[in-house]
Amino acid sequence: MMTEAAEKTVLPETLLSALNWRYAVKKFDAAGRIPLDKWEALEESLLLSPSSYGLQAWKFLVIEDKALRAKLRPASWDQSQITDADKLVVFLVKKDAGPADVQRFVDRISEVRRLPAEMLEGYKQMMLKSVNLPPEKVEAWLTRQVYIALGNFLTSAALLGVDACPMEGFDKDEYDRILGLHEQGWKSVVVATAGVRASDDAYAKSRKVRYPKAEIVAKV
Repeated sequence: MMTEAAEKTVLPETLLSALNWRYAVKKFDAAGRIPLDKWEALEESLLLSPSSYGLQAWKFLVIEDKALRAKLRPASWDQSQITDADKLVVFLVKKDAGPADVQRFVDRISEVRRLPAEMLEGYKQMMLKSVNLPPEKVEAWLTRQVYIALGNFLTSAALLGVDACPMEGFDKDEYDRILGLHEQGWKSVVVATAGVRASDDAYAKSRKVRYPKAEIVAKV
């Protein structure tokens, strides 16, 4: 028997059509706007992204200020998507995550699920083992979680018919300086722009280049 959620899932052909339609937009229509309901759904998709333990040691900074985006463009290899896209999202990872972050999450679980804290002690100890590793390992682990959120955002955008572009071509240190992230305890990881593709973006009509499925998907 299918659950209510399963009955609401998209058809396989709908998913594949959306994924074939999407591409990393190189040129946005500067006048194009994402409908409010679709953008609100995309923000929710970020909140619903999975992470290890559900720890969510991240933040998604939506930059709407045009002047600020103009400052960030030179630090983004002067790519026009930074200023022309309707939305600019900077994906951040928590710096120096540790036991306090674990406790905050445990408290949130207790609040949402109405569970006594002592029932979560075993789970808490598991998480503490992960955050008590050397700082560079913890940061690398949490950074990988941010990319899960990016993938979820891009797929969600495709299903909603919203154009997007993931971008690693930017100076992270300069972004952190301009946005004052270090003082706030955060570091930039990756950027995504979203909006409406320009009608003259040549990449929109380019065929996707992928290896044959038999070479990429192995079954044993």
